[in-house]
Amino acid sequence: MKTRNILLPAATAGILALTLSACGGGGSTSGGGGDAASQGLDGRGPITYVQGKDNSNVVRPLIEKWNAAHPNEKVTFKEQTDQADQQHDDLVQHFQAKDAGYDVASVDVVWTAEFAAKGWLQPLKDKMALDTSAMLKPTVTAASYKGTLYAAPESSDGGILYYRKDLVPTPPKTWDEMMSMCSIAKSKNIGCYSGQFKKYEGLTVNASEAINSAGGAVLDADGKPNLLTAEAKAGMANLTKAYADGSIPKEAITFQEEESRQAFQDGKLLFLRNWPYVYNLATTEGSSKVKDVLGMTALPGKAGPGASSLGGHSAGISVYSKNKATSLDFLKFLTSEENQKFFATQGSLAPVLGKLYDDKELVAKLPYLPVLKTSIENAVPRPVTPFYPAVTKAIQENAYSAIKGEKTVDAALSDMQKSIESASAGQ
Repeated sequence: MKTRNILLPAATAGILALTLSACGGGGSTSGGGGDAASQGLDGRGPITYVQGKDNSNVVRPLIEKWNAAHPNEKVTFKEQTDQADQQHDDLVQHFQAKDAGYDVASVDVVWTAEFAAKGWLQPLKDKMALDTSAMLKPTVTAASYKGTLYAAPESSDGGILYYRKDLVPTPPKTWDEMMSMCSIAKSKNIGCYSGQFKKYEGLTVNASEAINSAGGAVLDADGKPNLLTAEAKAGMANLTKAYADGSIPKEAITFQEEESRQAFQDGKLLFLRNWPYVYNLATTEGSSKVKDVLGMTALPGKAGPGASSLGGHSAGISVYSKNKATSLDFLKFLTSEENQKFFATQGSLAPVLGKLYDDKELVAKLPYLPVLKTSIENAVPRPVTPFYPAVTKAIQENAYSAIKGEKTVDAALSDMQKSIESASAGQ
């Protein structure tokens, strides 16, 4: 998952190069915030907002608008890199140091459980409560841990299946139906399907989607690995079979978001699983060979829409902030209808407010919104666990070996199960 900025490769979810760093998964999960969570609740004054690179220029204009209206509570923007692993490690270092200078931080949906469990994020309840009634439920779930909201859903994301309307008049609804259409790709001497299969966070997304869409789950309701099931095996086998028979091109094992987007835009793929940011680039870049034939639909599942991995970011307040009242107001500002529209039109960021997906003016500008709403409503978060870095590493390594044929599906899932069990037990 690179930056939350969807106009970047691997965006938001989006997307995705969260690698496993040593400081990302270890340490106590007892909730290190302690008394800090009860301090600074009435504090008002200048704050700092920390987020990844703002390449589509959505953050700066909003902060300028805020600062003009709040001269005594100005926000300073601390811009990180566009690499999610670096963003994650930067936040960890400052939280561990109890740095009061990182008041509000953009938190990838997969970091919420880790940061909340370690006591670094301010619980958004009681005096700090935030109204989430107008937000899409999966975005609220992703910003919560053990039933408590720890961050404000700021932008969401879901996977979309892009296809060539000139070659596929009616898009597939199931995985088997899509695979049956690979004969069309073969007749045109192009690849059939690709997602993101390089060994990085994007592979966790794609492997999780395959397992979830086949009716399986990486973790059960209690957070324990649940990979030794017929459904998980069927989902993983869908990827391994497609790679083995060439339906997924051999080069796809090196694809992150941008490589797969480029292959599709160059006319080398019939189907592409990617994020909404692709729409803007595929329809506007002069070199795009699909700008006039771009189709979009929900990811295919077993008998209907598949289960996308939920992407997106939330804004969390550090428990060490001295000005939490200002920080809470800033969260409300970021999630207001006006600013959610701005995020969508300026940065192609998926809104968290459900009503905006039915806004005719917005849909006219962003035709993918209805498809995206279906994707998000059917989305499943990547494994919700305080040990996410170790869990995603286990998924990536074993899914990669299975797809390449270095392990059988059974062996890969068994090893994945053992690694996740070990990671949880060893913390």
